[in-house]
Amino acid sequence: MPWGCRCPGGSHSRLQSSRSGSTGTTQYSWRDQLRHQQQDTPAALPPLLEFNDATVILGNNIALDSVSFRIEVGENVAIIGPNGSGKSTLIRTITRDYYPLARDGGPPVRIMGEHVWNIFELREMLGIVTGELERTYHREISGFEMVLSGFFGSVGIYPYQDVTPEMEASVRDMLDFLEIADLAGKYVSELSTGEARRVLIARALVHDPRALMLDEPANGLDPHAVRHFLQVLRKIAASGKSIIMVTHHLHDIIPEIDRVIMLKNGRIFRDACKEEVLTPENLTALFNMPVEVIRKDGHFHLWT
Repeated sequence: MPWGCRCPGGSHSRLQSSRSGSTGTTQYSWRDQLRHQQQDTPAALPPLLEFNDATVILGNNIALDSVSFRIEVGENVAIIGPNGSGKSTLIRTITRDYYPLARDGGPPVRIMGEHVWNIFELREMLGIVTGELERTYHREISGFEMVLSGFFGSVGIYPYQDVTPEMEASVRDMLDFLEIADLAGKYVSELSTGEARRVLIARALVHDPRALMLDEPANGLDPHAVRHFLQVLRKIAASGKSIIMVTHHLHDIIPEIDRVIMLKNGRIFRDACKEEVLTPENLTALFNMPVEVIRKDGHFHLWT
């Protein structure tokens, strides 16, 4: 099975209470309990993501056509395909911007075994960085505020939001971990594309989700920035956080990613271990053009 090639492991998450009962004793919802189980036995957990014959129709077009796959907790996976293959639709289906057609036999999409989530609970499961999110940051806010806003899902911080010392400490820890503490006091509008991308990743990770999902993560970066950015992703993967990357660039796929799902015309084209999928034959068929594959230092590159 495709997920059999995954690297074992997972991150130990900080335990945070969801609410307090009338007796003053901290109580936890079943999702909190599920989320904070020991990850030494990831097979006991439900899949992080599960698509089961999911179909999404946009206008008169079938954007996703009977898509089925599952990604386990602890897996690092790349989802690749040409423009128009359904990659963006897939992400928007995960973030609940799009909804698949109802089907017999159970929900077509589940996250951690459940198909009903509110957006705040979902944010605790998946930290998501997209180009669309990056474009929403037009206000004059600092890098620190940008990361802090990850706790609230807002663009910046507002007076009505209850910011705790623990949240601020988590922001400083994440900035230090990603080696961007020097960006805390700078306005986002002053940051380079690569710097802004790293601050967005800090924002996505500050609430300690199970996985980081990235949409075309190296778009717009120069070669030096790409190299630095991929080093950051490798550090995150080494910490035990799952990485799910959506891209059409092979060089974005860090060595820690060991499974690749190919999308073509809204359908799963290939799904297996990286070495089995990233072949000249598969990539030629995927992109409808003859290509060669170069592998060096654990990275794959496309040559046309």
